[in-house]
Amino acid sequence: MAASRKSLSTERVLAAAGNCLNRHAGADDRLVVGLSGGIDSVVLLHVAKQCSPTVAALHVHHGLSPSADSWTRFCRDLCHEWNVSLQVARVKVDRSSADGLEGAARRARHDAYKSAVADWILLGHHRGDRAETLLFNLLRGAGIRGAGAMPDRNGRLLRPLLALGRADIEAYARTHGLSWIDDHSNADTRFSRNFLRHTIFPSLSRRFPAAEQRLASAAARFAEAADLLDELARLDLGSREASFPIDVECLVHLSESRARNLLRYLLACQGVGIPSEERLYEALRQFIEAGPDKHPALVFGGYVMRRKAGRILLEPA
Repeated sequence: MAASRKSLSTERVLAAAGNCLNRHAGADDRLVVGLSGGIDSVVLLHVAKQCSPTVAALHVHHGLSPSADSWTRFCRDLCHEWNVSLQVARVKVDRSSADGLEGAARRARHDAYKSAVADWILLGHHRGDRAETLLFNLLRGAGIRGAGAMPDRNGRLLRPLLALGRADIEAYARTHGLSWIDDHSNADTRFSRNFLRHTIFPSLSRRFPAAEQRLASAAARFAEAADLLDELARLDLGSREASFPIDVECLVHLSESRARNLLRYLLACQGVGIPSEERLYEALRQFIEAGPDKHPALVFGGYVMRRKAGRILLEPA
C-alpha cells in the first residue's frame, strides 16, 4: 500500500508538471529552474530534467544568511551530479525597503530571473504557497490583482507544481531519494509569511480541512478576474500605448471604476506598486476636476503621479 501511494504521488507530480509545460512551453524552448536548494525547487529540477534534458538552473545568492555560501555549494554539487548547467546570480537586497526584508529579497530574486537567458523560468511554488499568498495579500489590503497573485504563468515565469500539495512533493522527494537543504529562517514566525504558514494555516486546516485547496481555487478565480480587468483596460486604451503620460481626457468619459482600473493597469505595466484604493480614488478625482492652473500629485512607492498640461505623468519622486 505504501509503495502504491508513493507511485501515485510520483504520477501526480509528473502529470501536473507535464500538463503545465505542455500548455505553455514549446519542445525546443530553453527552460531554467529557479533553484534555491529547498525541497520544492529540487523536486522541480528533477522533474524538469525528465521533460527537457537540456534544462538549466539559476541559483540566487541573496547574501542574507550565514549559510548562503553553503547553499550555493549544495546547488553546484547537485547540478554537477545531475549534469545540469548552473548560473549563480549574486544580488544586493535593499534592507531598508518599505516592503520589508522578505519583499526586498523577493524583488531582487525576480530581477535576477528577468535577466536570465531563457524562454521560461520555472519556479517551485505549490498549492500551499498560493493559498498563503492570497491570505497574505488580502491582509495587506490588496485588490483583485493581489488576490490573484501567483498564477501558473506570469510572463516568462511558470509554476509547474502549483496544482500540487506539499505532501505530494515530499512523497516524490522520498521516493526518488532526493536531498535538499532546509532554510531554518523559514521557521522564524517574526516574518509574516512564516507566521501564516506555521500558526494560522494549521488552525484553519483543523477547522476547515479543505482550506488550502479552497483558498488556492479562489486565487485562481481572482487571477481570471484580473485578466478580464486587464482586457477591459486595453479596450479603454484603444490604440494608445500602455504607458505614461496619458491624457486626462482618456479618463473623463469612463466610469470611476473603469478609470481607476485603467490607472492601475498602466502602473502595473510600468512595474510600479499600486497605491491604496483610497489614495488612488482621491488622486483620480483631483486629476479630473483640477483647473488648468492646478497640478495635483500623488506620491507613493518612490514615484509621483501628477497632472500637468492636461496629462497625467509618472516620475521618480
